[in-house]
Amino acid sequence: MKSELIVDVQPSEVSIALLEDSRLVSLQKEARNIAYAVGDIYLAKVKKLMPGLNAAFVNVGYEKDAFLHYLDLGSQFSTYASFLKSVLVDHKADASVSKMKRMPDIDKHGSITGVLQAGQELLVQIVKEPISSKGPRLTTEITFTGRYMVLIPFGDKISVSQKIKTTEEKLRLRQLIDSIRPKNFGVIIRTSAEGKSVRELHHELKTLLHCWEDTVEKARKATAPSLIFEEESRIVGMLRDVFSPTFESIHVNDKEIFGQIEKYVALIAPESKDIVKLYDSDIPIFDHFSITRQIKSSFGKTVSFRSGAYIIIEHTEALHVIDVNSGNRSKAAPDQESNALEVNLRAADEIARQLRLRDMGGIIVIDYIDMNKAEHRQKLYEHMKEVMANDRARHNILPLSKFGLMQITRQRVRPALDIVTTEECPSCHGKGEIPPSLLFTDTLHEKLAYLVNTLKVKNFILYVHPYVAAYLKKGFPSLYRSWQWEFGFNFRIKPDESLAYLQYRVLDSDRNEIDLKEEKDIASSASKQNTRTKNIGKEE
Repeated sequence: MKSELIVDVQPSEVSIALLEDSRLVSLQKEARNIAYAVGDIYLAKVKKLMPGLNAAFVNVGYEKDAFLHYLDLGSQFSTYASFLKSVLVDHKADASVSKMKRMPDIDKHGSITGVLQAGQELLVQIVKEPISSKGPRLTTEITFTGRYMVLIPFGDKISVSQKIKTTEEKLRLRQLIDSIRPKNFGVIIRTSAEGKSVRELHHELKTLLHCWEDTVEKARKATAPSLIFEEESRIVGMLRDVFSPTFESIHVNDKEIFGQIEKYVALIAPESKDIVKLYDSDIPIFDHFSITRQIKSSFGKTVSFRSGAYIIIEHTEALHVIDVNSGNRSKAAPDQESNALEVNLRAADEIARQLRLRDMGGIIVIDYIDMNKAEHRQKLYEHMKEVMANDRARHNILPLSKFGLMQITRQRVRPALDIVTTEECPSCHGKGEIPPSLLFTDTLHEKLAYLVNTLKVKNFILYVHPYVAAYLKKGFPSLYRSWQWEFGFNFRIKPDESLAYLQYRVLDSDRNEIDLKEEKDIASSASKQNTRTKNIGKEE
């Protein structure tokens, strides 16, 4: 199977697409300056205790108070609290965790009021980002994640990934880490540590320890609420979770990010450093790899798959419902039972892809087509577990109920990725009236004149819908060539599949977007809207 990563870096966000045999199976989008992301560490202050919930609301600086449950304090909270109190109060106190005396673990059935008080300062880590109307969810069990291991200050255990199968390798890694880790630090050994040398593991352990020491020093100088630690590069953090040495290529369309990713891959997999490639074409990178088209066909309420069958996906805050329909299948099986099984098996493939693609979490209920035979229902259940085996998110699948429903719970860390595939009319912005499409080329000509003659911009790229680009470049001399003779040959017209039919955008030579909306456009739009409002008022 050919696996590729495509990284699209835009001024406001970064998108990472995972392709398997050129088919989109995973998509991550993240704002470049996102706050309160998973893994960020804050110096925060307890705002209110909630004994009924056995939890506390904590001020981390977000508009909604963050949520900290008693069970998220960690068993070693007493040691953590004692250390934190000493380093925050006495700035000259020894900040070495390995030299401190461990205190007894807290009772896992205890009460939040017995260990916390309002106004208390805590070092907390985001484990769930803000979702909908809820603030972030926190833990005081701080962790620092690397490629090969996870470092846990105040811990005392070494855990090994269950995906490492051989007993000899598990024992080797456990003994190796135990010999190099400092006292009072726990370690989780990740799957990627399998087969790695002492030097590689020791180097990463020292790097993670340095991150912890820097965090403590920043906390000493900060005032709550304050951000204390975040990933050096958000893109590298995203890549770390999905990277595999089996990737054949990683394409990036930004020089700076290309350098970061190349450096990261050279560090963790030197033999694979040549797979990182800089994409420098003017055609949008997602268009070049046919990702834009796949996004538009894979998101939305209805998703079609083989032979005319389709699924319908509905979302609520914590529940997702998927309905399977056979549609107008052109290759139906000879009997209804076999037909239902075939559609359900193909639907399971698409649903497993959709769960990864949209990062859907919480409870997922799937209404498959009814099947009468128990062996067919069991076959579907086994097939669903098989196709979900590569899903990195923790999940649990229940067999079909007597009503033909399958229930899945899937780890929910971030909001589900719900991309709207319908396009708002760029001319009327949803009002229902647009200028004549035939005059769109006149509009573009006016915008070019405004750009060149008024804004004095010469070197730029005008992106339009592929149909419009083809129309502008047809014939000889084409409109495109005529405009170049008029305004200079330094600008180019390129197709962009993400744009609506009568939509356009302009990027300068530094790939910054230029706003071409003139004052007369804004005034005209506002005048039309006011006139329309007055007319409606008269009619009423």
